[in-house]
Amino acid sequence: MASSTKRACDACHRRKVRCNGQQACGNCSQAGLACTYDAIPQKKGPKGSRAKIISELRLREGQKQADHRRQESYFSYGSQTSSPSSPIWSGLLSQDLIDGCTEYYFQNMYPTMPILHQKQLWGLVAEMDSSTEAYCLLYSFCAFMLIQPGIETKAGQAIRALERSISSNTSLGKTLLDGALRRRKAYDYIEKPSVNAVMTSFFAFGCFFGLDNHNTAWFHLREATTLAQTIGMQDEKTYASMEYTESAGMRRLFWLLFVTERAYALQKHRPLTLHATIKLPPAAEDPSKPIAGFLYMVNIYRPFDDTFIGLWNKSRTDCSTLWLARLQKQLTQELPAVLDCTETQAADLRTSQHWLRTIVWQLSITNGFLSSTSPDSSTTFTYPIEIAKDLVAATSQLSQRSMEVHGIGLIEKLFDVACTLIDVMSCVPLESPSFGVGCGPTDYLNHLVRLISTLRGGASRYLELVVAKIRDALPPHMAAAVLVVATQPPLTTPAIKAEQGSSSSPEMASSSFLQHADSVSSEYHGSSSASSPYSTPPFMGFWPPS
Repeated sequence: MASSTKRACDACHRRKVRCNGQQACGNCSQAGLACTYDAIPQKKGPKGSRAKIISELRLREGQKQADHRRQESYFSYGSQTSSPSSPIWSGLLSQDLIDGCTEYYFQNMYPTMPILHQKQLWGLVAEMDSSTEAYCLLYSFCAFMLIQPGIETKAGQAIRALERSISSNTSLGKTLLDGALRRRKAYDYIEKPSVNAVMTSFFAFGCFFGLDNHNTAWFHLREATTLAQTIGMQDEKTYASMEYTESAGMRRLFWLLFVTERAYALQKHRPLTLHATIKLPPAAEDPSKPIAGFLYMVNIYRPFDDTFIGLWNKSRTDCSTLWLARLQKQLTQELPAVLDCTETQAADLRTSQHWLRTIVWQLSITNGFLSSTSPDSSTTFTYPIEIAKDLVAATSQLSQRSMEVHGIGLIEKLFDVACTLIDVMSCVPLESPSFGVGCGPTDYLNHLVRLISTLRGGASRYLELVVAKIRDALPPHMAAAVLVVATQPPLTTPAIKAEQGSSSSPEMASSSFLQHADSVSSEYHGSSSASSPYSTPPFMGFWPPS
């Protein structure tokens, strides 16, 4: 027989309700709570919402049970018998949220990463409660969509409808990603990999890249490429016995990993694991979903193989002026003047093309291959000005939304081109006749800074860095001429023509932006002689030429 006590149980004490002192007490039995007497008695405080308190207690108990189940899963690794639903994650991924993320993917991101189709996503939804693999892929997919800065669909309504308070798309994306990675430990996707496992790792990479967690992002990208090789995606024989749809989908996934790995290897000085060992996917599996732009992207990254990455990472030295000049010419001519693709594909293609030209130029100057008298402009010190001019002309014809779809990766490329342009402007005499007439490097830099400041995610992550670099590298009057226009909209093509031969006045700037720029610059300078994280690099020491 349960003995009574003058002390209320922990749950009744927390809820401020009368407890009968039994084990378990009547209130806990009715509410389905664990009845314990572990808490240390404290002074009474103000009364709160009892409904809110009981929800908190249930959530804590659910978390304890989930933690216990996760601990058990480590000892039963490889078992897929457990259901993926749990008190923590169930209810977060509503049908409205799935529909919103799916809608955004097919309207905006499918052309650049065509690895999922509608029926496949429907199948994942149907299997989510019974398949851990489907659960992980769907959660990681939705997490990746929510972390993209440009997502604006009915997914936002689904987020606001959640009973649990989540402040933003990114917060919910991180929660879903955490749920996918925790649940993934419950089955052995490493020993028994699949295409779905490869995609889950890829979406995890995309999430951590968007969150600026690059060590973790690199881990999951390498995990995705390793799983892809384990199932033979790099071997043409693997596709011989597959049906057309399955084969085409797997080929697109392989080439997406191929492009992603090369872009990331250039950005973060990483090695390569994938090579051009299989055929390209068919160009028109579905006329309503063309992938011509995707194939263009594969082709512009093909030349950046082990040889180039080895030179870029300084593990090789067999470089020549002629080879780099040919590569510059190939990049310039790789894309046609009129692209047969969507606007979002064009934004990614044009930005990537001019960013890659900048990368090749940086390798040229690092190896001392540039000359102020070279007949080939790609091997001169002022070539980044020509690249910036072409990039400004391309982005001036694109909508802001078409660029924002690509997230922080596109902004980082704009930032790299802008920083290289600043380096050249700081070293090359501005009166140089090679600048030509009309718009000059200051106008191009104005445009790039305004893009960085207006695209979602750019102001918070890169604007302060580029402002600090401008303050560090350029003369005061030139820096002011750039900073004062950074709050204006990016130039359109007519605006570029109207501004030819003109210059901005410092008085036109908003005082709030100048104050912000001053505060940013002071953060990097302070009372010491330290420069910004993106100060003029050592390779510019080759200027002026001897």
